Amino acid sequence: MSDQAKDQANKLRDMVRKRETAAIAAKERPSSAARVVTITSGKGGVGKSNLALNLGIQLRKLDMRVAVIDADLGLANIEVLAGVIPKYNFGDVVNSKLSLEQALTEGPMGIKFLSGGAGLTTLARLTDKQVMAVIGSLRMLDDMSDIILIDTGAGISKNVLSFISASSETLLVLTPEPTSMADAYAVVKSMKRETEPMPALKIIVNQVSCEAEGEEIFDKLNKVAEQFLGLQLQSLGSVPQDPCLGRAVKRQEPLCLSYPNSEAAKSIRKLALKLLNMDPEKSGMAAFLRRLSSGLGIRPV
Repeated sequence: MSDQAKDQANKLRDMVRKRETAAIAAKERPSSAARVVTITSGKGGVGKSNLALNLGIQLRKLDMRVAVIDADLGLANIEVLAGVIPKYNFGDVVNSKLSLEQALTEGPMGIKFLSGGAGLTTLARLTDKQVMAVIGSLRMLDDMSDIILIDTGAGISKNVLSFISASSETLLVLTPEPTSMADAYAVVKSMKRETEPMPALKIIVNQVSCEAEGEEIFDKLNKVAEQFLGLQLQSLGSVPQDPCLGRAVKRQEPLCLSYPNSEAAKSIRKLALKLLNMDPEKSGMAAFLRRLSSGLGIRPV
């Protein structure tokens, strides 16, 4: 074989190898990861679930594909507020009775709902192989969503802190009431002690009389966190008290659909826009579930 022919053969082999390498890389490249945002509070009654639902509606209006997971175990608050009745929950997926797609419920404007139920805590009783199967099913949620909102229970129980630790981004909701502020600080303190690395923490002050009150409440919480915990918190904004919210709850309709021009709805839209203008890590639902299973006592998989 002439030198010229050898050079051509070598070039052809190199080209084939490059194409094969590119094909393998494409197969191994992870699917698009959604943004996972946990929404929590130090105490109940601060409007957390209502805020989670309406934030999802406003994000959907901004052309985001949204999924909402109700992880407030045993309390299907979001489903009631949205006027939807899910037939299944995450426990049915964990027990391999259903696919994730079958367990999802479609809500207003095409938002996908997944009721957590007790299935989220049963992860601690699964084998590594079963956890891997569940993680595989959750990848579908990544593919069909841009943002996944997880509404946790209130307080600093192990389950709530496990959800917060698993998320790379957490919204902490409080009101101007002194007890709510104290409980919110307890959440921040527990996160500092229990979670490593500390997830990005954004504060929402709900049910304020005016925007200035929301800023004042945030400043107080931020100063205490900075002084005693060495943490700098971030304000996402505030939502005013609004009589339209009570009317929407009675109608079992999201505020942002029933009263889109209400002051509270406008404020939640601002929260959604500010959230989208931030650029967090999009680690996805599969990564979230891996961290959650580890926090609940399962070896990382």
